[in-house]
Amino acid sequence: MLDISEDGRTWVLSGPASSYAVHVTDRDELLHLHWGARIGLADAEALAVRPLPDYWPFESPLDGREEYPVEGGPRFTRPALSVRTGERRGTEWTYEGHDTEDGELRLRFRDGDLAITLHYRMRSATDVVERWVTLDNHGPAVEVLRADSATWTLPDRDAWRLSQLHGRWGAESRLERSALTHGEKVIGSRRGHTGHQHLPWVALDTDATEEHGEVYGCALGWSGSWRIAVAQLPDARVQITGGAGYDDSGLLMLGTGESYTTPVFAGLFSDGGHGGASRAWHAYQRTYVIPDADQDRPVLFNSWEATEFDISEEQQRALAERAAAMGVELFVVDDGWFGARTSDRAGLGDWTPNPDRFPGGLKPLAEHVHGLGMQFGIWVEPEMVNPDSDLYRAHPDWVQYQPGRKRTEFRNQLVLNLAREDVQEYLWERLDGLLSSAPVDYVKWDFNRCFTDAGWPDDPYPQRLWVDHVHALYGLLDRLRAAHPGVAFESCSGGGGRIDLGVLGRTDQVWTSDNTDPLDRLAIQHGFSQIHPARVMAAWVTDSPNAMLNQRASSLRFRFVSAMAGVLGVGGDLTKWTERELAEARDWVELYKEIRPVVQHGDLYRLRPPEGGLSAVQYALGDETVVLAWLQAQRYGEPVPALRLRGLDPSASYECLETGEVHRGAVLLHHGLRVGLRGDLDATVVRLRRK
Repeated sequence: MLDISEDGRTWVLSGPASSYAVHVTDRDELLHLHWGARIGLADAEALAVRPLPDYWPFESPLDGREEYPVEGGPRFTRPALSVRTGERRGTEWTYEGHDTEDGELRLRFRDGDLAITLHYRMRSATDVVERWVTLDNHGPAVEVLRADSATWTLPDRDAWRLSQLHGRWGAESRLERSALTHGEKVIGSRRGHTGHQHLPWVALDTDATEEHGEVYGCALGWSGSWRIAVAQLPDARVQITGGAGYDDSGLLMLGTGESYTTPVFAGLFSDGGHGGASRAWHAYQRTYVIPDADQDRPVLFNSWEATEFDISEEQQRALAERAAAMGVELFVVDDGWFGARTSDRAGLGDWTPNPDRFPGGLKPLAEHVHGLGMQFGIWVEPEMVNPDSDLYRAHPDWVQYQPGRKRTEFRNQLVLNLAREDVQEYLWERLDGLLSSAPVDYVKWDFNRCFTDAGWPDDPYPQRLWVDHVHALYGLLDRLRAAHPGVAFESCSGGGGRIDLGVLGRTDQVWTSDNTDPLDRLAIQHGFSQIHPARVMAAWVTDSPNAMLNQRASSLRFRFVSAMAGVLGVGGDLTKWTERELAEARDWVELYKEIRPVVQHGDLYRLRPPEGGLSAVQYALGDETVVLAWLQAQRYGEPVPALRLRGLDPSASYECLETGEVHRGAVLLHHGLRVGLRGDLDATVVRLRRK
């Protein structure tokens, strides 16, 4: 809902439980008025007439109160917008007016020939505010040094606490909460992709628990380099500024008649604690971000850990037959099917099936997989090239590089300059042809190295490749999805290196981490769930001991229940599993299919975090409730505590589908549920249905 004052200078956007209000003064200053619990237009107008503080000249009355600080003028805070021409730098804008369309509010400003539009949208039935900015240049060239999507201003509070997700390869999405001190906390990526080190999300609270208290969160929808700065200003006000690009060295050059639209920086206020904020983020993404989010994601098998590069059509057929017997619904051939790809040293860029390994191409294997009742998928890494490849030998100038400098190789590969139109067209032709040549249902799209030598010698403004690469990626995904609407895509970047609202708007799921150890995954999945829903969180059951990282042994039960917290997959070498293991796995897959609608589409409640001992999550959808619990450690045979459930009707009765026991909702809410875990039963699934 959008309310506008009679003078057209105060605006209030409202959702089910919150409001967001801004005001333009007579001096064309755009001030932030309110973000929090719902208010009315009259409340916002009362806030708008409050005078700004009268500071000494060492502080600015605008700092901490402006909605979108620009560079220049009486300001000292970090600018969200920094531009320069050949004559001047900074912005001195005037307000031109506003307009609305389909619930979107646009506030229009102008600085000479540069038009600046601030966009706001609060979609139906959500408290998420979407914000972004458009720059339109009607004069000589303008260099955009920085154009953040939004600046968020928090209300006056004492002792803010910052939540963020940090990590590295194999240990992504680790939740960290710490006191916010004066100064700036800056997170981001200068690597050309979202990065393993931070997810572009922050949350702030003062005293919130999992289910109670006020939480403010912000998430950026951008899959390239990015930056979010959280600043506690000298007067204790807090502002959060974020957008594309890590530094201010130059984002792009806007020529005459050109425009630039920033990615969306979304914000959310919740008074339901961290869990309530997470559920609101999940519902928003399932409704407005993720393609076809109402559809269940299938159980998949991926061949990588079973075969690595040593693959053949015969071997893949054998794995497919075992996977189908287990109940798998999607069979994926990972790296090694194309070009001269017998190791990671060659073949990237040559997207045609290896004739020795697949003499008839991929079509015979795909048809065999379909005949087994499964969908068929492949792995690709289109943005990369090996120097040992036909593509690189033909077009060495197609990669990112700095003239006169050695071309850095990570994993024996270089990054294609996707900002080039000829590279875009080459990839479109190869991928469209690939998806047309065989009945492919799924593409795992990987990105296995960061930008290093991000140069473009032939371009007059080479810095633009940082932004244009991402736009080209989005355009390529959009074009492929339109041409092949039955194909699903997964975003992967050596695990969780490209997960954000931008790529989630174009992919059906994401690969959470290359770390498939089920115990490590509990902490990774706990952090991931702070912002993103189980519907997109791919998780695999692999072999034990975990050969890739830590050699930890774990039961098949623990591995399955851990992976069932998201989109279930299997990645072990099935030819080495015993008949007993295959039979047990078949039962787990069957159980997952029964609980899948609740897990992938239900509301998530984090009952106990993975901090040792008992850990548990709960999903609720309609009359169905599913609890997944893990006993990570047990000391001295102490009893496992009861799990107090959430989101139930206290006046209703609930039947446990495994035992037939009937529980009162009030008892489950206040006294909890015993899950019967012990040392030899280290994980379990409990299903409840309202009677």
